[in-house]
Amino acid sequence: MIKNQKPIKKDNKSNVRRYLLYSALVGFLMIIYSCGKEKDDPLPSLDDGVSVVIRDLPGDTEASMAEGVEGKVKKPFHTFLFSFKDKRQIWIKNKADSLRWLKTLAWDIAFTGPYNSELFVNNAKDKFNPGYEGPATNTGVVLVRQAYHLVNEAPSDEEFEKSTVSKIGWASNEYSDGWFLYSLKTHLAIPLPNRTYVIKLQDGKFAKLQIVNSYKGNPQAVTNMKWPAPYYTFRYYVQEDGSRNLNTSGRR
Repeated sequence: MIKNQKPIKKDNKSNVRRYLLYSALVGFLMIIYSCGKEKDDPLPSLDDGVSVVIRDLPGDTEASMAEGVEGKVKKPFHTFLFSFKDKRQIWIKNKADSLRWLKTLAWDIAFTGPYNSELFVNNAKDKFNPGYEGPATNTGVVLVRQAYHLVNEAPSDEEFEKSTVSKIGWASNEYSDGWFLYSLKTHLAIPLPNRTYVIKLQDGKFAKLQIVNSYKGNPQAVTNMKWPAPYYTFRYYVQEDGSRNLNTSGRR
């Protein structure tokens, strides 16, 4: 998904050490994912009784980053939008689609970029956001570095004001806001644990979001770069009473 990576300055030892540590982390996670678990040990359930779980939502599966990929064409990936309330996927394939949908409140998150891996929360103030200059003037997003089921309360207004999270994509270093690691060796994306995105919606309600996987079937281990993608599995919870309570544990 990611084509370029900035070179490391040879005279900056701290940057070199940081890069090596991060590369080791990527390798370690790749080993864990490639080994997987025993066949009779199923994946943990994403269902908690109240969260919405979206499984294998197809992105632009006809696009490719490279030439000669069977069944695909090398071209930019079409953006798609998603509404939490309606569970609706809206495609942006041309200028008419952009004019009709981007500057509206019909969507909450946009899946953009290579393999639709770069996410944006609808926001009118960020000039790089698909919803720039639209009506979503009161939204925000905070990354909480905890597992989804442990995030029980939305951050304060002050934390939303201080948040610098904008595009949610590749985690290029340990401080990144991204949701996945990317291996330049295997060209596979690895979802990161303990990444929950708390979102302030335009209507003042709070939601939490976890991007689980971008490969079809939500596999424990992706064995090759030809695995069908992008097919997004994610889950979210919107607190409808307007409070900051995002507890999804034990509510059945």
